[in-house]
Amino acid sequence: MAAELHVELVAADRSVWSGEATMVIARTTSGDIGVMPGHQPLLGVLESGPVTIRTSEGGTVVAAVHGGFLSFADNKLSLLAEIAELADEIDTQRAERALERAKSESDAAAERRAEVRLRAATAG
Repeated sequence: MAAELHVELVAADRSVWSGEATMVIARTTSGDIGVMPGHQPLLGVLESGPVTIRTSEGGTVVAAVHGGFLSFADNKLSLLAEIAELADEIDTQRAERALERAKSESDAAAERRAEVRLRAATAG
């Protein structure tokens, strides 16, 4: 079994993160999933939520992901997201304002996006 897997996190408009990892945790329509080297091949639909990547160097990369797909085979994990932002790219004050605005407008989808961004930012 390989000790690491190659990860590509791609949003519709850019490549967000690429590198070697020991584990990736993501939320799918079937629930949270952890992918480690040697995992069985899989294809899943991503739900909005934080994605946590444990890098081979011992660090952690967290991203807010909103929709998309993940695919794993031959120790290569592709996360193809509609929208993805690394935790350190997220302006928490702006996300907090967006959350308050979404709550006041009863916009459940916008509220969920803002909550995911805040969770990723505070986890990163």
